[in-house]
Amino acid sequence: MKEKDFQTEFGKRNTVEGCFELKLCKGTSLPFNALADHQREALLAACGSGLFHKITDQPVFKGSKTRFTRPKPFDCFFLADTDSYVVVMFWIPRKKKDVYYIRIEEWVNMVESVDRKSLTEGLAAEFGTFKESYLK
Repeated sequence: MKEKDFQTEFGKRNTVEGCFELKLCKGTSLPFNALADHQREALLAACGSGLFHKITDQPVFKGSKTRFTRPKPFDCFFLADTDSYVVVMFWIPRKKKDVYYIRIEEWVNMVESVDRKSLTEGLAAEFGTFKESYLK
């Protein structure tokens, strides 16, 4: 499984409103620095004073097999006071996939308060808002 597979599955199953940064953990822990500084800041902005984002225009380029690009839904958006999560899937081949939604404020609190440099599934369960299990 790759993170793009997780994104596809998440898009089909998620019923929670908010902003999400998806992370896939194929081992026993996920380094805290897997969440880049700009991702943390954007999630914090979206749940606070606000985040503006312009959706990039996709160019049609010479030699492209497609004649038109996929239409974007709109030009830009502004989000404020929106729930924001780091969503981590702990994946083990041929077994269930446990997905933890951790609010960005709790993520920051966890990173600052625990004596580790990585997220374990136990910490995800402790600091997460809720958990879902995806079956095969």
